[in-house]
Amino acid sequence: MAIRDARQLSPEAQEDLRRRVMAAIDGGMKTAQAARLFKVSRQAIYNWKERIEEGGRRGLKSRPRGRPAGISLLSHQAATIVRIIEGNCPDQLRLPFALWTREAVQLLIARRFGTRLSVTTVGRYLRRWGFSPQKPLRRAFEQDPVAVQRWLRSEYPAIAAQAKTEKAEIWWGDEMGLRSDHQTGTSWGRVGQTPVIPGTGQRFSCNMISALTNRGHLAFMTYEGGFTVTVFLRFLKRLARQAQRKVFLIVDRLRVHRAKRVLDWVAAHSEEVALFYLPAYSPQLNPDEVLNQDVKSNAVGRRRAATKTELKANLRAYLRSTQRQPHVVRSFFLEKHVRYAAA
Repeated sequence: MAIRDARQLSPEAQEDLRRRVMAAIDGGMKTAQAARLFKVSRQAIYNWKERIEEGGRRGLKSRPRGRPAGISLLSHQAATIVRIIEGNCPDQLRLPFALWTREAVQLLIARRFGTRLSVTTVGRYLRRWGFSPQKPLRRAFEQDPVAVQRWLRSEYPAIAAQAKTEKAEIWWGDEMGLRSDHQTGTSWGRVGQTPVIPGTGQRFSCNMISALTNRGHLAFMTYEGGFTVTVFLRFLKRLARQAQRKVFLIVDRLRVHRAKRVLDWVAAHSEEVALFYLPAYSPQLNPDEVLNQDVKSNAVGRRRAATKTELKANLRAYLRSTQRQPHVVRSFFLEKHVRYAAA
């Protein structure tokens, strides 16, 4: 039996059909019999019964078709929401969310303009505005935006000009620790069955310090234990020997980098090395951080070392391979936050 699609009828005909069906049922006709006689689905009849229970016979009236009026955002409202999302976090606006989810944007729109949109509609708006769900980066509250802008507009250009005058080469340095249980990437598996990657239950680590240039040069050193003044000075001496020109090394404001012994050594070797410091809490300005992430993802995260010796061997092999590929090192400077240092 072909079930009639009532959506093809006019609103008046739909309303008349509903009334006739419900009148027949009120007269004692069974739901299944009414469905066969009037060629409608039993589910539709059950829905009409619910509408009568909620609103009486008026519940059978046809409702307006199409998108309800008054729930679209005007152009200036949409522009305001986009500007707020790009410039703020939800908690800054006293919204009960830490991230910009569809629900957070939904509540923002309701509070700002009194317009209530469905979560689905909010998602369509976000895609239309050029947004997509992404894993956010962490940034310290202590970072000073004014200091960052001063670095980009005046301090780093001055360092670059000084390096050109002294025929020095600018290096960017950083340190990091690597753990055996670090894992990145995804693996194909059956739906609902998370893949299991076998690996040692032991935890071990190794540390590295590295420096690179936008010309594609890379220097690195692994070390045991914590990062100390002795370790940093050993690396500085190696870098000064290996570099073909005077080294302008830019690092963060870690206490070791500013220790008296370090400053005294740099002052005594001012013809070979000069130290410069990034704004506080601003790792995104350091191209060496891009190398760090690459190493974590590819030298450690995708390889399962069984021992500490194997972990260090994987690390050294990967870094030596990267050293032989200057174009790979140069590509680290193409990341948008460090592109200013590419030239």
